[in-house]
Amino acid sequence: MKGQIAWTDLTVDNAEQVRDFYQTVVGWKSEGVSMGEYEDFSMLRPDNGEAVAGVCHARGANSGLPPVWMIYLLVDDLEQSLKDCEALGGSIVVEPKSMAGSMYAVIKDPAGAVCALYEEAKK
Repeated sequence: MKGQIAWTDLTVDNAEQVRDFYQTVVGWKSEGVSMGEYEDFSMLRPDNGEAVAGVCHARGANSGLPPVWMIYLLVDDLEQSLKDCEALGGSIVVEPKSMAGSMYAVIKDPAGAVCALYEEAKK
C-alpha cells in the first residue's frame, strides 16, 4: 500500500559484527539471505521469527548506500516520485536499481534526511 514503510535495512562493511551486536542488544535472531558469494541477514523477532529488518553488506547492489537505518517507503510510480522529489528540492542519492522485479532508489529530502523509495513488482 502506497505510503507505508515496506522494510528497514542497515548496510555496513562489517555485517556479521553488526548482526551479532543487534542479536545481543535487541534480542533479534537472524537468518542468512544468500547473495551468491556471501550472505546478508534478515533480523527476526525472537517471539515469532517474523523478519523485521535487514543487516546487509555494503557490496554488490548495496555498495554506495550510507550506513544508516534506511527505511523503504512504498510508492506506486518510482519514476514519477523521483521527478517530484527533485522538483520539490530533494535529490537522488542512488539511482534506481532492480531487486527481484521491484525497483528502488535512495533519495535525500530538502532537510537532508535519507530514505529509499520502493516500487513493488507489478503482479
